[in-house]
Amino acid sequence: MRSPKDIADELKEQIRKFKDARDNASNSQIGSLHQNFRRLTNQFDAPGPRMRNIVNFEIPDERFPVPVRLYEPYNASKNPGPTLIYLHGGGFVTCDLDSHEGICLRMASGSRYRVLSVDYRLAPKHPFPAAPDDCEKVLKWALEGHGNTYGIDPSRIGLGGDSAGGNMTAWLAQKYRQDLLCQILYYPLMQMAELKPANPGPQDIFQLGVIALKFIEQHYVAGADTSQTKLSPLFERDLSCLPPAYVLTCGLDPLRIEGRTYVENLQAAGVKVKHVHEKTMIHGYLNFARAFPKAKKTPLDVSDFMRAYMEKPKDKNKPSPAHGETEKC
Repeated sequence: MRSPKDIADELKEQIRKFKDARDNASNSQIGSLHQNFRRLTNQFDAPGPRMRNIVNFEIPDERFPVPVRLYEPYNASKNPGPTLIYLHGGGFVTCDLDSHEGICLRMASGSRYRVLSVDYRLAPKHPFPAAPDDCEKVLKWALEGHGNTYGIDPSRIGLGGDSAGGNMTAWLAQKYRQDLLCQILYYPLMQMAELKPANPGPQDIFQLGVIALKFIEQHYVAGADTSQTKLSPLFERDLSCLPPAYVLTCGLDPLRIEGRTYVENLQAAGVKVKHVHEKTMIHGYLNFARAFPKAKKTPLDVSDFMRAYMEKPKDKNKPSPAHGETEKC
């Protein structure tokens, strides 16, 4: 078994590849990013629990049907039940259903709920807003009841994601706040307006965050307005009535500050928040369960959070507040 130092060396190599790809995003270089991340997860991630059923299918669309993968644990209800829709990370340019399967398997097994993983379109071939549009398409499909035959109860939907997936989760949770039971944000990328972390520390010495964010800015943002909440959900002012949030931040992560800021904003708005800060963990550690035992434990802790908020159906028939009254969440 290779050590965490081996992972650090691998990450340094990824920094070099990010620099090369940032300067010239050819198809071969993007393909190399995919291959290198798959190699890392194959080396350092541990197999997840077995499922009763795993189904691959597509959410229909005339132009861009969205591939998804449904994980159904052995102890999931036979009838339609709670389902977490999961949006993988990867800087909007890499990763897929396979790279994040271990995370999804652990959450599905621990919670006893179905997990639906989304394979959204990636940049630079498909820049913003392709990725969030795909994710919204899947969420609307589930909320409208089209997933009943797959065991997906439209009144018991949660949403989660890591890094770039956390970015889109936060935006969708804001937009569909009355429809979701919870949101899970693993080391989320919360804004694209500022690339350098405030008060940089030793953990930022390799500048992986700055390099990656510049690459994302060039090939995913591609000139779009970074002040819009669809790109920078941290800038949303109205956070009232958002679903309960589990937010994970890491001490060795350039995104730690904006994650903590969003926690504070949610708390100030009266949103129920469980904030977990792993001060010795790196960004993306959930993909490396062989090297980091907490990568197995964290999804189980999140499973407890899911069960606390996803068991009872969402009440969508709640009467609207009278004129002049404040809406009760």
